[in-house]
Amino acid sequence: MKKEFYAKLWIWVVLVVCATACTGTSSSSQPCYDEQSNCQNKKEMAYSKKYTNADFYKDGKFDEEVAMNAFKDMFKFYDIPFTPLMVQDMWVTDFGLGDFENVGMGGIFWVNDQEHNYFAHAIYLLPDQMIPEHAHVRTQFAPKFESWMVTKGWAYNFSEIGDETPGAPVIPASYGPVKSKNFVVQKVGEVIHLKKEESFHFLLAGPEGAIVDEWASYHDNDGLRFTHPDASL
Repeated sequence: MKKEFYAKLWIWVVLVVCATACTGTSSSSQPCYDEQSNCQNKKEMAYSKKYTNADFYKDGKFDEEVAMNAFKDMFKFYDIPFTPLMVQDMWVTDFGLGDFENVGMGGIFWVNDQEHNYFAHAIYLLPDQMIPEHAHVRTQFAPKFESWMVTKGWAYNFSEIGDETPGAPVIPASYGPVKSKNFVVQKVGEVIHLKKEESFHFLLAGPEGAIVDEWASYHDNDGLRFTHPDASL
């Protein structure tokens, strides 16, 4: 009887081990939260461009609804909830340049408090999308000073301060030359600060897009200056 019992027990153990190996699961397995590979439920996958200017423009007019849908698609991939506040306050813009595929952004101002001098902003960039090069100059308020942290995807963070960095990505032809030639590749969790008040700077998303948190002093739109003569909000 003992031999029969141990034989059955051994067969059961072999079956359990085999089943675990085949499914790749175990009672001690942990979920994967590696931002770089998006391996939780999306192993070996990365977000990529799905929309072009042919989608964003109808009869030469920027279609904000399509642009918003493009961001919603990216939010779904990155598990970002589209909250009622975002429905109410999120905005999209092509800065009047007519090339949203390459130059534009989505965003929401979580807070912009003049009295207490603080600002919180989420920046949304589709794959390979550039924010126009700009600076924040003094008005009746001090020049805006800001810091950024990438939370999804990655981006090139450009500044006019510092030596030219080799191997720069191609700047969209619709934007043209820029003053900012120094850049770093900013990855998830990395915090970068504006190098100098009133200096020119911009972000350019990588091929996976980028979601960026920004914290800053009060944002006075009258102090916003673009290097492209036709760029505007």
